[in-house]
Amino acid sequence: MVKIVTLFLIVMVVLAMFGAFRIKRGVRRCPACGRARIGPGPCGCGKGRR
Repeated sequence: MVKIVTLFLIVMVVLAMFGAFRIKRGVRRCPACGRARIGPGPCGCGKGRR
């Protein structure tokens, strides 16, 4: 039973590491204000057009 719980926890840690890597890689930020941008449009501050 202890082996199963330990294995489950190890698998969960590995999945969390991959998820954190995926989130960090996918975040785009506005070059003007630094806020995270969602979608292809301009930033809400109106300065970051990229």
